[in-house]
Amino acid sequence: MNFFANLSTTQKGLLVAIMAVVIYVVSTSLTYSLVSKVSGKSASTGLTASTPGTSGAQDEPDEPRTEACPLDGEMHTKTAKQAWEKRRPLAVMIENHVDARPQSGLSAADVVYEAVAEGGITRFMAVFLCTYPDVQVGPVRSARTYFLDWVSEYDALYAHVGGANQPGPADALSQINLYDVKDLNQFSIGFPTFWRDYERLGRQVATEHTMYSTTQKLWAVGEKRTWGSADAKGVKWDKAFVAWKFKDPAPAGAGQATKITVPFWNNQTQYTVEWNYDSTCNCYKRKNGGEDHIDMNNKKQIQPKNVVVQFMAESHANDGYEGNVHLLYATNGKKGAPSGQALIFQDGKVIKGTWKKADRLARTKFYDASNQEISFNKGQVFIQTVPTGNTVTY
Repeated sequence: MNFFANLSTTQKGLLVAIMAVVIYVVSTSLTYSLVSKVSGKSASTGLTASTPGTSGAQDEPDEPRTEACPLDGEMHTKTAKQAWEKRRPLAVMIENHVDARPQSGLSAADVVYEAVAEGGITRFMAVFLCTYPDVQVGPVRSARTYFLDWVSEYDALYAHVGGANQPGPADALSQINLYDVKDLNQFSIGFPTFWRDYERLGRQVATEHTMYSTTQKLWAVGEKRTWGSADAKGVKWDKAFVAWKFKDPAPAGAGQATKITVPFWNNQTQYTVEWNYDSTCNCYKRKNGGEDHIDMNNKKQIQPKNVVVQFMAESHANDGYEGNVHLLYATNGKKGAPSGQALIFQDGKVIKGTWKKADRLARTKFYDASNQEISFNKGQVFIQTVPTGNTVTY
């Protein structure tokens, strides 16, 4: 104490500055060490998944699967149902930049939406409810206005890292407040629910490709914010939810739509998707930019039971943002059109139909040429939104 008291004002300021730097360095090292422990790896390797064993829906092996997931119709055990009845759907924004691949968690989602975020680069919104174990998800990215129209169908928790906030029609962050979305913005939550892992892929990547979380961590935050299966007023998430229809798979046989190519922007072939039908699993195996699209959690190729391509008018927001990169899609009757063309792929076949969505809160439904609602196969539903006029080959 006498030593400090005898210092001049300048010396005291210098000492305080030095101490602050030391404290910062030590705390940063400790934080990095803690992040490494949370992510289940050492700082030097960076190769192990953050939550080992997060391979998706896993039910008690000796328990019969008698309970249908309300989101994708897949059959699960009563134990799994007891878990999902205590929560609400969780929607997570996951990026698809080439530097972010392979992602974590897409194979475990009940429903996945994909659309261009900007510049022809697509982004996913993965919706989870019936996944039983904890699942690592990421890299988590920012919100876009049209994804809000789809998340509203579930009254879901919405996990993202910031979002478009330029005043105008694409202002997703303002719309989150306006729509009273149950928001899990990383900006308001932080570590340890969210963390950055710069070496997860075994190589350095830019900061925007490093944000991760897990489904259990995100559901826990929702619970603390009184957004469990019911909200603070006791209203259950599924009070107004309209489920799709589901069916058992058709017998495997020769199909007429076994190789599907879905382009988003013709000048961005790295985001063109190819789906190859596999009759042994009655599923569609995904290639992204010509490469097998793998989920890093389980090293398996993404392979939903149903693939939907919905065509929507695409336009620029013209909101004054640099490069005019913010996009709009006519997702419903309030935003341009209550319906549009759609292709529904299942059982190795294609159904040429339509999508319909009256407004933001209405459930998107899919109909065949006779205007009969389409029943999906039980299992993951993967929905891609492409600009009207795009050519999908099959």
